[in-house]
Amino acid sequence: MALKWTPESWRSRPLRQVPQYPDPAALASVEEKLRSFPPLVFAGEARALKASLARVAEGKAVLLQGGDCAESFAEFSANNIRDTFKVLLQMTVVLMYAGGLPVVKVGRMAGQFAKPRSADTETIDGVTLDSYRGDIINGIEFTPEARRPDPQRMMQVYSQAAATLNLLRAFAHGGYADLHRVHGWTLGFVERSPAGERFRELADRIAEALTFMEACGLDSSAVPQMREAEFYTSHEALLLPYDQALTRIDSTTGDWYCCSAHMVWIGDRTRQLDGAHVEFCRGIKNPIGMKCGPTSDPDELIRLIDVLNPQNEPGRLTLIARMGVDKVEAKLPALVRRVAREGRHVVWSCDPMHGNTVKSGTGYKTRPFDRILSEVRSFMAVHRAEGTHGGGVHFEMTGQNVTECIGGAQEIGEHSLGDRYHTHCDPRLNGSQSLELAFLIAEELKAARGAEPRRAVAAS
Repeated sequence: MALKWTPESWRSRPLRQVPQYPDPAALASVEEKLRSFPPLVFAGEARALKASLARVAEGKAVLLQGGDCAESFAEFSANNIRDTFKVLLQMTVVLMYAGGLPVVKVGRMAGQFAKPRSADTETIDGVTLDSYRGDIINGIEFTPEARRPDPQRMMQVYSQAAATLNLLRAFAHGGYADLHRVHGWTLGFVERSPAGERFRELADRIAEALTFMEACGLDSSAVPQMREAEFYTSHEALLLPYDQALTRIDSTTGDWYCCSAHMVWIGDRTRQLDGAHVEFCRGIKNPIGMKCGPTSDPDELIRLIDVLNPQNEPGRLTLIARMGVDKVEAKLPALVRRVAREGRHVVWSCDPMHGNTVKSGTGYKTRPFDRILSEVRSFMAVHRAEGTHGGGVHFEMTGQNVTECIGGAQEIGEHSLGDRYHTHCDPRLNGSQSLELAFLIAEELKAARGAEPRRAVAAS
């Protein structure tokens, strides 16, 4: 790892979860075209996110990261982008009020098109084809043509990501994110939700706070922060040819930034010390995330932290725990304790989705709502016990009214999964489930603040 880093030095390292393209010349041609395109995000934006995440690491803010399991070409629309952004804003207001801390908002959007898979191939009715790895690589249809890796798909991803970012920036700074508007949506949710009465008190308190601020002259016409939102994008840095092609030198600092997203993360399957993904991410100056699963070892974790964040810079590295509800209390404390003892500055975030995937009796992959909530609660409890800051949550969710995760106040059952099961990969919380989860986490935050008023508690 001490060797000189370059944007292409990952190519000399063992590479996992990336397909073999049948036409290397076509791949090289696409990479060359992408290198000539404008960046999707800018270095200054990535630095601003890093500064905000530094506050999360210090217990002075919380991180809310959410969006699609895997974006797709088929579901690309302004309405879908708007609805996911809307739910994330609603979750933000609830968590911000309950936790008493600012919320850093990061979407799994405008680039989350590649997915790791447990097997390279898939067999149906005796026919074996390449596994579907996300629309940036191949198609979901089970045909030889669709499953063949096609580098031209990267061009469509770039175009869709650029359009998504353009719309997100307009929503974030054009008045759509006004706090009064967002709370109005939330009041509508409370009225419609079967669990609405449980959340009414908190919703009313938020309304009172907004009314009080307005009486003090702190309304959206006078305070830009009341009508605007800082919103950032992220994706798993899995298909490295795409991310390398969009890596640029920042003219103001001379540092390299991956300009395909503000933040990228390394998955649980690609976090090998000598691997290509760690090698690529160690050299870019963006905020970096890394998934930590039940197989994570404390010694190895410290070595990875030191490779990815050698300056021990707060906000640089987010550790995203994805243990599963049955393993979090057994596996997470040793990691948290070791990182704290070694004095490493990291953001701790909870991904309660990936460790809680089950197969329903009807054949659909799903995630039970109660297991998702239980893992978040256990994550928060571990950090309270260790005296550390559990600074964030990382959800796979959508603003659409899908039926992919069972449970919640809507009482989605196994036999309802087929009604609106639209995901291209893993099951997502729908808009109502996501906001319900925010209210339930908020109850935990309120209780924690009452018990420990001077400590920044584990939050969203």
